[in-house]
Amino acid sequence: MNVLILYASVEGQTRKIARYVEQAVASLGHDVAIFDTGEVTDIPLDKADAVILAAPVHQRRHPQSFETLLSARQAELGAVKTLLLSVSLNAAFPEGVEEAWEYVIEMKMRTGLEPDAEALVAGAVRTGRYDYFAMQVIRHVVLRDQNVDPKSGEHVFTDWDALSAEVTGFLAAAQ
Repeated sequence: MNVLILYASVEGQTRKIARYVEQAVASLGHDVAIFDTGEVTDIPLDKADAVILAAPVHQRRHPQSFETLLSARQAELGAVKTLLLSVSLNAAFPEGVEEAWEYVIEMKMRTGLEPDAEALVAGAVRTGRYDYFAMQVIRHVVLRDQNVDPKSGEHVFTDWDALSAEVTGFLAAAQ
């Protein structure tokens, strides 16, 4: 199969996730191409058998470039099998999963996208990239009641094995 990976990244974790997915797809014997939606808009969707979409959530929204692409290319995306990977810190904690699904629902309402499969992927805390205000939001809102101190350095919550299983299952169903 020809698989396209379209992603947006803000702090770099979704880029790492997209690159990991690229390797997983290739290891399964599929042809794969990867595009950063913040840098490329001319994406050959007509050549894809399946598309994997990945984007982070910041302040309840996926990046505008990502959502704009989904809206503009909605018909083409609807013609192929699609997997949406929504990356957020809320997905890392059981009490945040419901809210993380709300982000997906809101994005689908804004873009009109109806993917064939959806998955929440836990993101990361990138402390070196936050200003004072962002650090306070991370600490007192996103990580509230968690045993994680964002001042102690970077924390990656992504479950790589679960991600691999999600991608493998999606591609098996898409064939």
